[in-house]
Amino acid sequence: MKNMINTIKQLLGFGSKVNYAELVKNRAQMIDVRSTGEFNSGNITGSINIPLQNIATNLKKIDKQKAVIVFCASGMRSASAKAILKANGFGEIYNAGSWISLKSKI
Repeated sequence: MKNMINTIKQLLGFGSKVNYAELVKNRAQMIDVRSTGEFNSGNITGSINIPLQNIATNLKKIDKQKAVIVFCASGMRSASAKAILKANGFGEIYNAGSWISLKSKI
């Protein structure tokens, strides 16, 4: 049971502590997978908006050689985005959960 809970936490981005400020400082790509409307109502400066339903068709906009931070409103869509990126050969991917939470960490 504990392993299942830890797996769920990791999928949602609640696993081990990640230094997001350091990742951003080292030029990690910040991908906001919320809808365009959500993004336009508030976002993190320097982030790229690729709504979850468009992520698989916009992989060329993301550099596989750099770390990728995905986030949304709660962490659910970004968990799906992380899985899509991982399935397409991206290596260093972090699910930061909500954009508001990430904004406070960077």
